Amino acid sequence: MDARTEMASRVRELAAPLVPHFSAGRARVRLGVNTAIHDDTAAELEAFARPLWGLAPLAAGKGAVPHTELWLRGLAHGSDPAHPEYWGEPRDRDQRIVEMAAIGFALALAPEQWWDPLSGAERDRLARWLRSALPRETADNNWHFFPVLIGLGLDRVGVPYDRSLTGARLKRLETFWLGDGWYSDGPTERRDYYVPWAMHFYGLLYDTLTGGDRFKERAARFALDFRHWFADDGAAVPYGRSLTYRWAQAAFWGALPLAGVDALPWGVVKGYLLRHLRWWRGRPVTGPERLLSVGYGYPQPALAEQYNAPGSPYWSLKAFLPLALPDDHAFWTAAEEPAPALPAVSAQPHAGVVLMRASGDVTLLAGRQHHAWLRHGAEKYAKFAYSSRFGFSLPGGPLGLAQGAYDSMLALSDDGGAHYRVREEPADPATGGDTVRSTWRPWPDVEITTWLAAAPPWHLRTHHIRTARALHTAEGGFAVDRDAGVKSATGTGYARASAPAGVTGLRDLDGLRSGTVVDCLPGTNVLARRTTLPTLTGQLPPGEHWLSCAVLGAPDGRDAEAAWRQPPEHPTRGGGT
Repeated sequence: MDARTEMASRVRELAAPLVPHFSAGRARVRLGVNTAIHDDTAAELEAFARPLWGLAPLAAGKGAVPHTELWLRGLAHGSDPAHPEYWGEPRDRDQRIVEMAAIGFALALAPEQWWDPLSGAERDRLARWLRSALPRETADNNWHFFPVLIGLGLDRVGVPYDRSLTGARLKRLETFWLGDGWYSDGPTERRDYYVPWAMHFYGLLYDTLTGGDRFKERAARFALDFRHWFADDGAAVPYGRSLTYRWAQAAFWGALPLAGVDALPWGVVKGYLLRHLRWWRGRPVTGPERLLSVGYGYPQPALAEQYNAPGSPYWSLKAFLPLALPDDHAFWTAAEEPAPALPAVSAQPHAGVVLMRASGDVTLLAGRQHHAWLRHGAEKYAKFAYSSRFGFSLPGGPLGLAQGAYDSMLALSDDGGAHYRVREEPADPATGGDTVRSTWRPWPDVEITTWLAAAPPWHLRTHHIRTARALHTAEGGFAVDRDAGVKSATGTGYARASAPAGVTGLRDLDGLRSGTVVDCLPGTNVLARRTTLPTLTGQLPPGEHWLSCAVLGAPDGRDAEAAWRQPPEHPTRGGGT
């Protein structure tokens, strides 16, 4: 099966299970109990609209779109104030604005599918409803693009509106530009997947549909950094918020060819996208009705953000944007190329990360980003390391090491090990060479400066601790899948666990801490349902201390065994970045 046929089949496969869940008037898709911060009507609109991110490119590329009549009737009835399934007027910062952008996108890409079959009165009502979102206040981040996308849809179908509103949105978005291909997601420290799958993705759509080049050069520069986020097998490093959007992580690679941005050879771009989609195939990401679940590597409701409703995961269909391209586009005709050789270490200061590559895997060392409002924000942004092979973990409860699942963290307790605190908001960040540095304060009278240095396949951690209180410490390596069996080894100064899923371990470079392994609560890791976590533990009296360790994460095999026997040298204390 060629790539285009496979991608088109996947879109239809994802859309088909939604059909039984359409409401009588077709304007709502009811997938389950909504526990998001927005109301049920908005959640049901979300589940209706988000599949259009895949269905609209399918239609634009002349592919057969299944069950078109469901979405057409829904557009007609949901935008009709007299209909019982009316979606309602969008308010300021309303989730409806997000989903209206998906409808604007569909009108812009394939009006013959989603606009032309409507009656004149139905078009008028849909246009009025979409226009009502344009002056509304949005979140001050990537959301500014949503009214822009609505406007692009109105442009395509010839509906007038106040274009000065679009100009104001674009002007505000410019203030988030950092240079070197990078944006921040609003006036924040966040520079995660919202840069590729939102800021660049929407910018490239804007250029494509307006014939402009405002955003293309920026995307070309970003591609050179973003390729470091993908392992050789197609896996992306799980990091940051909204991971339930899954393969939207690779949507940027599909937006490049649509906009004609040949930052890399088309065969290379094609490879990044297709390997990523293949990596996801076969993973248990759906529920019993084949509906996409909230979670990452499996259904994991604990991963949800406050804004995740049952239909949220269908944002993942943004990865299928190339289906809008004609059959003879170079993206389709080019032979898929394997992942090219890249430097082992890539420092990316705007994101505050260093990425390192070994044995085809990618590890991200983090020292800048944070998001305190977000559920599990510390775990999603402020751990020391994130791995394409081992993922990361969320806490399963407040007590002890098994519930805390403190992988890639230095956890500190002042009550004898009952409750722990971790890095939540890094301060004074610096990134350069192979090192990330930050300072953090788990209590007002405890200050820690942490250096993270890449030494593939190891990374080094050094902590300078000033504390006015006695502390129990627990520092975790990576958590490894234990379902297929795990072998562990512990002693003074080391802890290690090996399994078919990989080898992970820590060596205390000062030899002061004790090694142990922790069987974390099930459902804490984003990739593996049950994990074992090698951990170094110790105690510190009040005063000034240094802790240093080397952390290994690698595929199981001879190379990992050899690496374990030869850890890197002790880092220079207080040196580097």
